[in-house]
Amino acid sequence: MSRPRRTDFRPKNANIAKKSRISRKRQLPKKPRERRNLEPQRSVSGAQDPFPGPAPVPVEVARKFRRIDKSKKLPHSKSKTRSRLEVAEAEEEEISIKAARSELLLAEEPGFLEGEDGEDTAKIRQADIVEAVDIASAAKHFDLNLRQFGPYRLNYSPTGRHLAFGGRRGHVATLDWVTKRLMCEINVMEAVRDIRFLHSEALLAVAQNRWLHIYDNQGIELHCIRRCDRVTRLEFLPFHFLLATASETGFLTYLDVSVGKIMAALNARAGRLDVMTKNPYNAVIHLGHSNGTVSLWSPAMKEPLAKILCHRGGVRAVAVDSTGTYMATSGLDHQLKIFDLRGTFQPLGARTLPQGAGHLAFSQRGLLAAGMGDVVNIWAGQGKASPPSLEQPYLTHRLSGHVHGLHFCPFEDVLGVGHNGGITSMLVPGAAEPNFDGLESNPYRSQKQRQEWEVKALLEKVPAELICLDPRALAEVDVISLEQEKKERIERLGYDPEAKAPFQPKPKQKGRSSTASLVKRKRKVMDEEHRDKVRQSLEQQPQKQEKKAKPLRARPSALDRFVR
Repeated sequence: MSRPRRTDFRPKNANIAKKSRISRKRQLPKKPRERRNLEPQRSVSGAQDPFPGPAPVPVEVARKFRRIDKSKKLPHSKSKTRSRLEVAEAEEEEISIKAARSELLLAEEPGFLEGEDGEDTAKIRQADIVEAVDIASAAKHFDLNLRQFGPYRLNYSPTGRHLAFGGRRGHVATLDWVTKRLMCEINVMEAVRDIRFLHSEALLAVAQNRWLHIYDNQGIELHCIRRCDRVTRLEFLPFHFLLATASETGFLTYLDVSVGKIMAALNARAGRLDVMTKNPYNAVIHLGHSNGTVSLWSPAMKEPLAKILCHRGGVRAVAVDSTGTYMATSGLDHQLKIFDLRGTFQPLGARTLPQGAGHLAFSQRGLLAAGMGDVVNIWAGQGKASPPSLEQPYLTHRLSGHVHGLHFCPFEDVLGVGHNGGITSMLVPGAAEPNFDGLESNPYRSQKQRQEWEVKALLEKVPAELICLDPRALAEVDVISLEQEKKERIERLGYDPEAKAPFQPKPKQKGRSSTASLVKRKRKVMDEEHRDKVRQSLEQQPQKQEKKAKPLRARPSALDRFVR
């Protein structure tokens, strides 16, 4: 009788698993097989890309957008700090390359008037410019004949799409000056001294004869601020939501329009204030006074940040360029001067005018416009970061009345002039920045986009206390305070805890290098060092007291009883 066969229930791959268990040889990962014939990647249609990969970016262009200076490194930085800095540098490098690539999309370029050989561009009239440009640009030159209610002050909205103007006899109006669509028109039955748009074209501040009034884009009065009385000039700080007012009583008042609260009321102690402008770079207010000085103010200080002696007579007009580098002033001595605001406050150039300039304005590209009687002169420089040259005017235009207000339109080569006869829109080639940031100032935004932008702007509002001459100082480390705190800490503890490098325990084997055990060993060493420092300080105290003890006299005196 044959024995039954033994049934084997092992899986089929058991022998393979056993071999892998027995084999002690280290298995190295296989290298991917290299392609000998590398062919360029083809698209779905089969066409070959002649320029594979991302487009190369020139180093000079990327350096223009880079903000981190790699040459400056911390001498003794910790490993964690060093790793964070390396990550920040890598992100900055990537962002600068992306910004340099996106610069190719900015197709618009600023253009200037170029005369023929020996031709003076100041002799070119506005009619000649209108005939030479296209129809859309020619429509931006117009005249509003409003002699009945003049003279006029005007202001463009931050996006450059809307225009607001107010006459001395109470006429106030706002319109979309590109399409010539009237938004509102009212008569306040009171003298209008100045007019300003707030953070958007939906709100309008009007300095009337007695008080400050706020209107909406339909001409409805929203607020009457009686604490701001007899206001002569208005300026709005968009990133701080502050409305600065200068009054006849000599007070500079800051009104926070987001909460309706007066942040500061500063007495300039210089009499009537009717010359005021803002510095777009650091939000500092510049006031011109009758003694020939210009004072710089911040709501955080009750005294001026600086005073500059500009003219021998009173100051008639002040203007600051968009970069905050140069300031132009004109005075009763018929002098027009350019000052450097980068800490030196020294004049860079001066020119004597036949008539003193009563109004000044800088464009986004650094052009300077001056209103002298019924004539407007415009001077140009080498570029945006260079001061305008006062030797030869770039453009000249004569009006039908005396100039009462000047303002360059943002993102448009247009200069708005308010005078006795109404409003004149001049064409000034090369005055504005041709490319705008759609997330910051979008002339074509809808009402929904404007509402969303207002919410984001309110969340990112800069506190008024941060306004100073040099905004870059806010990001610097206060070394003096740190050294004082370190000295006080050493005096309080009796030793310098940062004098010696912290103890780093060595890792141990057999599972004794857990995080908890390492922390315990560190704490134990720190406690021992602390005990040694305290013991040494206690031993040194009696020696110091013995040194301070007064030596005994040879003969006692009767006055020793009064010595404590």
